[in-house]
Amino acid sequence: MNSLYLSLGSNIEPEVNLPKAVQMLREVGKVEAISSVWETESVGFDGPNFLNACVIFLSPLEPVEFKEKIIRPIEARLERVRSSEKNAPRTIDIDIVLCGSQPLNTDFWEYAFVVVPLAELIPDFAHPARGEAIARVAAQVRGQVWMRKRGDVSLQ
Repeated sequence: MNSLYLSLGSNIEPEVNLPKAVQMLREVGKVEAISSVWETESVGFDGPNFLNACVIFLSPLEPVEFKEKIIRPIEARLERVRSSEKNAPRTIDIDIVLCGSQPLNTDFWEYAFVVVPLAELIPDFAHPARGEAIARVAAQVRGQVWMRKRGDVSLQ
């Protein structure tokens, strides 16, 4: 089984779509752990704030197959619309950040909306670019951007 570390984000009805996405993941496999929900400002465009979280999902699938067979169908069910504007508002966005101990797209590791919730799940994991514990990096980036924990949104 692969431990897939997923980053989830939504800024179209996020209080509804983020819990729905987690429930849909539970319908197809084992959600091992879930971070807190974090609110962040939209990056790269003027739009509604995002709600973000990370989950650990256990799957026999490799990342490419997981993306095709699990992520894309969930995004489609939640009516994710893809456009040429990569930062456009969305009902849900699910990205694989880590497979086991192997970071996938290292660009994700520079974003507070990924690093902060991920640090709740794996605080001692070494940040792929900085080599420091991700909890330390998360503390640094939290001081650089506005974000707040949203205890009123439950994914459990």
